[in-house]
Amino acid sequence: MRPQRAVFVVLFALVAYVSLYTWNWKTGVLDRIVVVSGLEFVGGILAPGKWAQHHVTDFWTRYVDLVGVRQENDALLVQVDDFRLQMASLQQKAAQADRLLGLLDFSPPVHWKKVGARVVGHRLGPNAVLETILVDKGTASGVVRDSSVVSPLGVVGWIHRPGLHFSTVLLLIDPNSHVPVMGAQSRIPAIVVGQGPRNPLQVNYVPLNDVLPEGELLITSGLGGMFPKGLPVARVTSVQRSALSLFQDIRADPLVVPNTLEELLILLPYNSTREAVSVNALPPELVRTEEGGR
Repeated sequence: MRPQRAVFVVLFALVAYVSLYTWNWKTGVLDRIVVVSGLEFVGGILAPGKWAQHHVTDFWTRYVDLVGVRQENDALLVQVDDFRLQMASLQQKAAQADRLLGLLDFSPPVHWKKVGARVVGHRLGPNAVLETILVDKGTASGVVRDSSVVSPLGVVGWIHRPGLHFSTVLLLIDPNSHVPVMGAQSRIPAIVVGQGPRNPLQVNYVPLNDVLPEGELLITSGLGGMFPKGLPVARVTSVQRSALSLFQDIRADPLVVPNTLEELLILLPYNSTREAVSVNALPPELVRTEEGGR
């Protein structure tokens, strides 16, 4: 029974195959099924790989682009820093040009000439013996002792120690500084005395009966020959009367802040020798202050 069953199965399978083959040869249905199923199978295998490839490629492209953008941003940041430095430099040059223009516009009084100078050093504060600055002009440029030193804003001081190419300027705020002044409007004479840095100037020898109001501009009087007449010096900030003194207690603020100076002017008389003013022609208080200031 078993061999007969096996033969029967083989014959049945052969007949079924021949029939299926013949039917497919006539209709082509199986071929189309195989083609479609094969494509779906292959497509199902390839599609995930293609998706992964697309996303990996897209990610890499974006990464490369981001790297390029970052490098470009870094380069732009460097350029921005350069532009900022250039802008700062241009602003400094513009500020310097404004200062120099102010010096050029300054017209010295008659019979005086101006020499431009740059500040190359400061000696200010409690550790300084004298409140001074160092400038880059000396006797080689015609600078002599007691030459007036000014800025477009007002009096700075005078040459204390001239060298060949550098000189020391004694500042208006130094306690050894005594400058004859007068009120620009009231014409009341006085002596301005320095009180050190960050302190107002002392205005001495104004009698109780004279009126020197607060806000009055003090200008050089020209007495003593050190400063030409009419240069702004300080502005009165306080006026007090005392029953114990014949003079008023007056304070004034200098018009020039020494630690901000970068350029200034030295005023020189046109004649090579400065005529000395006779001390007998000065009031006693001016004689004392002139001797103390020099």
